Amino acid sequence: MLYRPALCLVATLCLAITVACAQTVDSTAGQLANIPNKLFNKISSQTATLEQRLNRQTERYLERMSRKEAKIRAELYKSDSVKAAAIYPQDPQKQYAAWMQKYREDSSRAVTSMGPEYLPHADSVNGMLGFLSKNSSLLKGGSAQQAQAQAALAQVQQFQAKLQDADAIKAFIQSRNAQLQQYLSQYTQVPGGVSSSLQSYNKEAYYYAEQVREYRQMLNDPDKMIQTALGLLQKLPAFNAFMKQNSFLAGLFSVPAGYGDPQAMSGLQTRDQVLSMIQSQIGQSGGSGASSIQSSLNTAQQDINNLHNKLSSLGGGSGGMDMPDFKPNDQRTKTFFKRLEYGTYFQTTPATAYYPSYSDLGLTLAYKLGHSNLIGVGASYKLGWGQPIQHIALSSQGVGLRSFVDIQLKKSFSLTGGYELNYLTPFTSFQDIRLLSRWTPSGLIGVSKTVSMKSTVFKKTQVSVLWDFLSYEQVPRTQPFVFRVGYSF
Repeated sequence: MLYRPALCLVATLCLAITVACAQTVDSTAGQLANIPNKLFNKISSQTATLEQRLNRQTERYLERMSRKEAKIRAELYKSDSVKAAAIYPQDPQKQYAAWMQKYREDSSRAVTSMGPEYLPHADSVNGMLGFLSKNSSLLKGGSAQQAQAQAALAQVQQFQAKLQDADAIKAFIQSRNAQLQQYLSQYTQVPGGVSSSLQSYNKEAYYYAEQVREYRQMLNDPDKMIQTALGLLQKLPAFNAFMKQNSFLAGLFSVPAGYGDPQAMSGLQTRDQVLSMIQSQIGQSGGSGASSIQSSLNTAQQDINNLHNKLSSLGGGSGGMDMPDFKPNDQRTKTFFKRLEYGTYFQTTPATAYYPSYSDLGLTLAYKLGHSNLIGVGASYKLGWGQPIQHIALSSQGVGLRSFVDIQLKKSFSLTGGYELNYLTPFTSFQDIRLLSRWTPSGLIGVSKTVSMKSTVFKKTQVSVLWDFLSYEQVPRTQPFVFRVGYSF
């Protein structure tokens, strides 16, 4: 009788937990019913856009590689036709044309791999679309929305098949590069034209591998709407069970049927047997057995760390293990909009006999030529503070337009130059600034120092000291030196 209240309490708690879980599942299912049609349409359109870009750039790279290898072949025939015939038993352009044709026609192949690295978000999106395409009862639109989910899944799988083809093309190009290097090692002195053409070939091969990697990362970067839908689905036990059986990760680490049964465990060493074997090995080594094993473990751990660092430096996990023999441009494989950099800058000019003190508040838009090289344009508003400081009076003292270029010199220092036009007359209407003859030109050149920032808004700060070599020609003369602070975000 003493245990009956406790049993009743446990039963009540279990019932409450069961009801709460059921309510959570029902709530999640209700939220899934509100998934908009634009989710599946967005996945389809975004993936189709990525596929079109990948197709276009793959064809361009194959055409470039074909022309470059044809040039290498022609240079070799000029120097030694016998060896050139041995290196090229067939026309390499036909091989590239065959790969081009195969890539264009191969659009329905089954997806069997995610490539050189596992993409968790892409795997989750595949699972989400596969699950919803088989469970129309969870969708408000029923069979019509189910068809949209199936179409989105087909589009994603088609793009993944194209990525597989791109990986195969990348492997072919890398093998061609290795063959050329091997053949050319027979020469005591490689002809100059062949050497430069081969270096250009290596660059194209490297950038194509990076381009494929970039598109794979885009596929693995779902937007907020997709992440919200995935967060809801992960609350459903049925979805988690579906992922365990159908995801790429489940395929890599699949558990065989009957795992854990006595028949499946037959012949395997037990934990006690392994411990007994280790203890016997320690006993045979005497008192130093434990320290010897610990030393071996430490050495093994150090070797693993060294190997991990080496793989990281070679690009392990990113699909690109070949180290280029040149300094690569990390912006070349990015899309146009991803190479844009937005910024703002601040500059204060002290008062003179002709101008009151004012501050330039500007915005910039730059295009990344390379990792630290920029070219861009900007505009500014000149806010007047009055003269002297005791008589502050805010006023519109002018506007400015600028163009600039930043070329990296060493580490965080860069050479900065640009041409600017400034309207240095107070105005009350934009009609007053329409005449370009009233604008003052400035030619600036100087040095900038860039400092990275740990901020969620601004990525880096740039401090510039510039010389206006056109200031001496202005009437009245403007300040010859400019101190400017800029922020990029």
